[in-house]
Amino acid sequence: MHDAPEAATPVVTARLFTPAFIALAVAELAYFTAAGLTIPITPLFAEGPLGADSLGVGISVGAFSVTAVVLRPFAGRAADRRGRRPLLIGGALLAGIALAAHALSPNLAVLIALRLLLGVAEAYFFVAGFAALADLAPPGRAGEALSFNSLALYLGLAIGPLIGELLLETGGFTLAWMGGAGLAVAAALLALTLPETAAHDRADVPPGPLFHPAAIGPGLALFTGIAAMGGFLGFVALHARDIGMDGSRVVLLIFGLVVVGCRIVFARLPDRVPPFRLAAGALVLIAAGLGTASVFVSVPGLLIGAAVMAVGVAFITPALFAAVILRVSPGERGSALGTASIFIDLAFGGGPILVGFVAGLATIPAGFGVAAAVAAAGAVGSALALRPRRVAAT
Repeated sequence: MHDAPEAATPVVTARLFTPAFIALAVAELAYFTAAGLTIPITPLFAEGPLGADSLGVGISVGAFSVTAVVLRPFAGRAADRRGRRPLLIGGALLAGIALAAHALSPNLAVLIALRLLLGVAEAYFFVAGFAALADLAPPGRAGEALSFNSLALYLGLAIGPLIGELLLETGGFTLAWMGGAGLAVAAALLALTLPETAAHDRADVPPGPLFHPAAIGPGLALFTGIAAMGGFLGFVALHARDIGMDGSRVVLLIFGLVVVGCRIVFARLPDRVPPFRLAAGALVLIAAGLGTASVFVSVPGLLIGAAVMAVGVAFITPALFAAVILRVSPGERGSALGTASIFIDLAFGGGPILVGFVAGLATIPAGFGVAAAVAAAGAVGSALALRPRRVAAT
C-alpha cells in the first residue's frame, strides 16, 4: 500500500539551483529546442525535396513517436541500472547524428528511418533527464524542481520552430538540419559536465519492472489531463477561425504565459499539497476551461477557457510526476518515470483523435466538451484515490 503520495512531503530549505541542476536544465533546453526545430521543418522537407504525398508526410512526422513510446520502459530500466548520465549523453549524440543525416536523405524511406532513430534518442534522453532531475531535487522539493525544469521543455518547443524557420529561410534545409544537430550536440556536451546522479551502478542487480505498477495510477490521471489539452491544441486554430479570429496566436500566447507564470509563481505548490489532491483540482480546472470554450462559442469564451485550462495544465504534470517519485525508491525512479511518460505520448496522440472524431460527427465545440468530460473523469479518479488513505488514517 502506497501512502506517500497522499501526504505532501515537508518542504525543506536545501539548495535547489545547484550547478548540476542548472546544467541539466540548459542541456534539456538545447535538446528540446532541437526537437522543436523539427516540428515545421520535417513536413516541409518530406513534401518538398522528397516529394511525399499527405500520407507520406503524416507517416514521417508520426514515426518519431512509435519508437519513443515503445522504448520508454526500456530507457527507464537502463537509467536505473546503468545510470542517468550515459543515457543523456548517448541520447543527445544519437539525436545529433540523426538530425545531421536528415540533410543526406535521398527519399522518404530514409527520412522515416531517421525519424524512428530520433524517437530512440528522445526516449533515452527524456527519461534519463527526468530521473536525474528527481535525484537532484532536495527532499520535499520534487514538485518545485519539476515546475522549474519543465520550463526548459516548454521554451525549447516554443523557440525551436522559430529557429528552424529562420535557418530554413537563411540557408535551406541543410542549414536547418545542421542547426538542429548542433543544438543536440551542445546538449550532449552540457550533459558531460553533469555528475552521475544515480546512487550507484546497479548492473549486477536484477532489473526492475518494465512497466512499474506505482506509475499506473498517476499515469492514468496524467493521461486524462494531457489528452484533454492535446485535443484542444489540435483544433484551437480551426476553432479560432470559425469564430472570427485571424488565427490562434493570441489564444496560444495567453495559454503559454499562464502556464509559465503559474509554474514560476507557484512552483512550490506541488510540494505543499498532496499530489492527487492537487491533480484533482488541476483536472477540474482543465475540464472547466474546456467546458467554457465548448459552451460559450465566442472569442471571450475561447480566451477565458484557454486561460482557465492553462492554470490546470500548469500543475497537472508536476503534481503527478511528484506522486510517482514519492511512490518509489531512488533505484526505481527511471523505471517508474519511464512508465509514466508513456501516458503522455498516448495522450498527445489520443486526445486530438478523440476531438477530431467528435468534431467530424458534430462540431469542434462538441469535441471540446467531450475532452472536458475526459478531464472531469480524471478528476473523479484522482479524488477517489484519496479515500482509502483517509479511511486508513482513522
